[in-house]
This record gives sequence, C-alpha cells and structure tokens, in this order.
Amino acid sequence: MQNSAEKKKPKQIIAYINAENETAESVLRRAEEYERNGADGLFLYNYTVVETEQEEFLHTARQAVKQSEFPVLLGCRVRRFEDIKKALYTGAAKVVMPFTGLDSAVLKEGAGRFGSEKLVVELDASGGPDNAVLPLEELAGELAENGAGMLLVKHLTVTEGMREKIRRAKVPLIIRDSLLRNDMETLLSMENVDAVATDYYEKKDIFKIRRMMKEAGIDVETPESPVSFAQLKKNADGLVPVIVQDYKNDEVLMLAYMNEEAYNKTIETGRMTYYSRSRQKLWLKGEESGHFQYVKSLSADCDSDTLLAKVLQIGAACHTGSRSCFFRKLFSRPYEETNPGKVLNEVFGTILERRSNPKEGSYTSYLFDKGIDKILKKCGEEATEIVIAAKNPDSEEVKYEMADFLYHMMVLMAECGLDWEDISRELLYRH
Repeated sequence: MQNSAEKKKPKQIIAYINAENETAESVLRRAEEYERNGADGLFLYNYTVVETEQEEFLHTARQAVKQSEFPVLLGCRVRRFEDIKKALYTGAAKVVMPFTGLDSAVLKEGAGRFGSEKLVVELDASGGPDNAVLPLEELAGELAENGAGMLLVKHLTVTEGMREKIRRAKVPLIIRDSLLRNDMETLLSMENVDAVATDYYEKKDIFKIRRMMKEAGIDVETPESPVSFAQLKKNADGLVPVIVQDYKNDEVLMLAYMNEEAYNKTIETGRMTYYSRSRQKLWLKGEESGHFQYVKSLSADCDSDTLLAKVLQIGAACHTGSRSCFFRKLFSRPYEETNPGKVLNEVFGTILERRSNPKEGSYTSYLFDKGIDKILKKCGEEATEIVIAAKNPDSEEVKYEMADFLYHMMVLMAECGLDWEDISRELLYRH
C-alpha cells in the first residue's frame, strides 16, 4: 500500500479502444481525438491469439504511441516473455495482460526485466451482485508477489463488499467500464482506484468531465492557473499580448491578444482562444479553418504584461496558409546553427532524403544500397574507433570519431524506421 507520507497522484480518466476489427487509421484518429479532448491516457487492446493479427496490432500501437503525448497502456495476449517485450518495445507505458492463461513464471520474468510498474493484469469481475467468482484480495496478493504492479478490473458491479475488496487489494486498480450501469464519480471515488478507463466520452469534452469530478471533491488534474487575469498587466484596450510557439521546436507561430474571457476559456478548454480586435469578439483559433492550437503550456513574462503559449499547432498558424506568421525576412546576418537538436534533425533529414532519392556519388546512398549488413559493419567500426581515440589524451580525435559514429547511427536509424523522436521518448521514459 502507498506510504501515507507520499503525495498521492491525482486520479485519471483514461480512454479505451478495442482495436479488434478496427483499421489502423480509425484507431489513430480516435486516439488523437481522445488526447485533444482531455483524456489522461489511452488503454488500447486487442486480445487476438492469431500471430499475424497481433503483429499488425503492435505496428498500429507503435504508431499510436509515436503520435501521442499521453501514456498508452497496451493490452495483448501474453503467453511468453517475448510478448511482454514486444508490447513494451512499442513505447507503451504499461502492458496489460489478461489473467486467463497467464503463466506466473512469465509475469515474474517480465517484472525482473522491466519492473512491476510496467505490468498490469486484467481481471473479469462478472459473476453476480457479490462478485463471488472474484477473490480479489487473494488474487491481488498473489499477482503482486509474482510481479504485477497494478490490476485492471472490468465488468464490475459496485457493492459495499466489492468496495472493501478493492480497498484491501495490495496493488492499485484501474476500472474499465462503459459507464452504462456505473457512473464516473462512483468509480473514481473508491479508495485504491487510480483510474477509470472508458469509451463513453468519445467525441466529448473530457476537460469538462474532469472539472465536474473536481467539483465533486475527487482529486483529478484540471487545467488551472495560479495567476488570475486581473493580476496581469493589460494594455490601453484591456488586453494582454500572447506570443505563440510550436511546443516541439520553439518556432514562433503568431502574436495575438487575450481579454479575461479568452484567457479563462483557454485554460478551461485546453484550446487557444483569443480576442479578435478587428471583429471585436472572442476568437477560438481554428474554429473555421480547423487549424486548432492545443495548449501545452502558458507562461507570463517577468513584468506580467505578455504571455507565452507553447502549443500543438494543427495545420497553418497564419491566415495566408503559412505555418508561421513570421515568414517575411527583413534582415539577417550569416550565422552557424549549433543547436544540437536542430543540427541532428537537419542531418537526419538529409539522410532520409538520400534514402528516398538516391544520389550518384553519395556515400549515404551507397550505404543504403549495400544494405543493413554494411551499415552495421560501419557502426561497429566507428564504435571501436571511439574506444581507441578515447585512450588518446587529445579530445579532438574523440570529437571526430563520435561525429562519425553519430552519422552512421542515424543511417541505421533510417534503415530501421526510427527517428530522433523515438530515441528521445525512450530516453525520457528511462529518465
């Protein structure tokens, strides 16, 4: 059980998608909608026993993880340790395994390799009003000993007896529920329930549901600002300017203005809302064009008279169709771009271009033409060169060899269908 001295994490509202008989396009679109509408995470599952179908599902899951900022819990049939490894190698935050047919030795091996916090076991609570077929306390204890860090329970009938079983379970729970019989407030209010996964809120404003739960006294995260609009310094028109940046690459997209209503709406809905000075009314960015801006962060400057918004920009920010409003260059002086992220992405972009469009005499095109074995051989050689150079007190040599290795590693990344975002996410999960 959680140490009382530890700060409890807010409870979560998670969306779920049953990917069986769903196209990849449908799964990815729905996952994207859930995230933008305010879900805390996604439970994506397909319990097929057909190997080819499972491989297709894992491919879709990998795409879902890559496009998402919220955590993805991946539900799949687990018969051997390899199944756990494949599921987590998609980048999923956790793997959810049906209890039926699960080998305790496989569960233990998975916990030893990845940690119990990555492993969730799904239990079916159906079986009458007293849920007599689910000895939850005993199962939870046994599964926890074997390496499960959490349980996911479905088909739950809420009774006082079941509430007590859940409270006494040795690991926290996620309840999966369609909310046709139970309601969100009842489920989230139960002790030891960390989250509720549902498909009930598809195409609905989940930010609104979270506010309702907060008002009911349930500890959930809701968009809030410690600074009210009244505390900001306004211009002569009672407005505050807002500089808008792409949250991934810090590209400046536009400048707009907010009044108090726009400020509160932005925080409440998670979508950038401004005050249009020309139309003299509230302006939800993207309402007509579909080019919405989803808020990632909102900050005030040192004087509290200007806001900086970092956003997920859909489509173009500018009414001209340009990605950024700042596309007219007035003056510039030559300079070298040394930002590591930008340099690595630029080099990687060139590598991808050579892979798609081979160029005569290009060493990169030559490597792709020779194939994976040649690329791996060069990676091995360059890694050895780093080791040799590091024994030399001259650090300049190490610099050159590391640059060579990074280049060949990027060629390997391209060959394997990876990019820098994949690597960054993996490092972030480990951190």
